[in-house]
Amino acid sequence: MKKNTSRRTFIADSAKATLAITAGLTAGGSLMEACAAPKHIIFSPFATGFIQEPLPYGYNALEKAIDTMTMEIHYTKHAGAYSANVQDAAKAEGVDMTRPLEEVLGKISKYSAKMRNNGGGHYNHELFWKSMTANSTEKPSGKLLLAIESSFNSFDAFKTQFTDAGKNRFGSGWAWLFLDGDKKLRIGSTPNQDNPLMDISEIKGMPVLGLDVWEHAYYLRYQNKRPDYIASWWKVVNWDFIQKRYDSFL
Repeated sequence: MKKNTSRRTFIADSAKATLAITAGLTAGGSLMEACAAPKHIIFSPFATGFIQEPLPYGYNALEKAIDTMTMEIHYTKHAGAYSANVQDAAKAEGVDMTRPLEEVLGKISKYSAKMRNNGGGHYNHELFWKSMTANSTEKPSGKLLLAIESSFNSFDAFKTQFTDAGKNRFGSGWAWLFLDGDKKLRIGSTPNQDNPLMDISEIKGMPVLGLDVWEHAYYLRYQNKRPDYIASWWKVVNWDFIQKRYDSFL
């Protein structure tokens, strides 16, 4: 009963946050353009608020890749802490939480380390949860598949390069498929909870797909075998969501 009440609370809070973000945005551009020009954006279903959204499936839904206990601990403890802490940082630093988090990340050098670490952690995880599903397909279709094949020669070559970005990231961090300023797909990785939106990042652009390669994301099942975790993760990628996300940035 407690879990159901908690999920209802998350849903209610998330709805309020979405309405607030919608009311706070003005017409004239896309979410991708918002990173470079915050004054010229429109509401996007892919804009990120400061409140943790409900997990879109049960903790046991992704067992073919991620075990139930890892999902529960990861979502409630790690990601939950990022959400609470970024809200604290926003209050302390005078950030308008009715605006998208993307705006803050795009100029993160102006904020505290607490905002950088927790804002990145919250954004990255909100994208990560939605990027997975129990009903995954082998690959995307439409414009995204064509763009991947054009950028990386083939879908298999893309998977190999993305996998390498994740398994070769030293220490903790993320692997990314992202759109650069010319809207070309690229692959890279970032340390800790950084992401390509940040003005301090070595790779810059709009995240399309992100993979968490912190040990807490996989250690209970895979121990130190990060490549095995990544190989299994491909079985749960939500290509339908990623394709729609990609299309919205064009």
